[in-house]
Amino acid sequence: MKGRLLLVGRSERGFVADGVTHYIQRLERGLKVDTLVLAEAGKGEAAYQRKIESERILAAVKPGEKVVVLDERGKTLTSPQFAAQLGSWRDQGVRDVVFVIGGAYGMTEEVRERADLVLSLSAMTFPHQLVRVLFAEQLYRAMAILQGSPYHH
Repeated sequence: MKGRLLLVGRSERGFVADGVTHYIQRLERGLKVDTLVLAEAGKGEAAYQRKIESERILAAVKPGEKVVVLDERGKTLTSPQFAAQLGSWRDQGVRDVVFVIGGAYGMTEEVRERADLVLSLSAMTFPHQLVRVLFAEQLYRAMAILQGSPYHH
């Protein structure tokens, strides 16, 4: 199975980029993940930015990809449950999964409807840049769980 991390907004430097890179590199043994950064909408009201960025997300999703969207209104899973979902898709022969982290104003309902899984990392709200690091770690943790690694204990 291959993954793509689809991110809206600038690629930050410093701890965000370092953290994402750290976990993506560690993942390569279990899940090859490519990263694609989509430009944020820029100026305009929140609804406008959400609409433009959502159109860019939907245009970047490839046919046949399973889609996991991170959204504060999504389903909350434990790390083992998330690993089990990925393992189930892998065992079903799913080849490609795209993980979508939207911009600061979220995504439209059309993006959530396209998703095979709408996932929330927490009931709390985090900066979308920080979510990149948190999710990259959870993706690594899920693969470690599936491989029987002692990382998750």
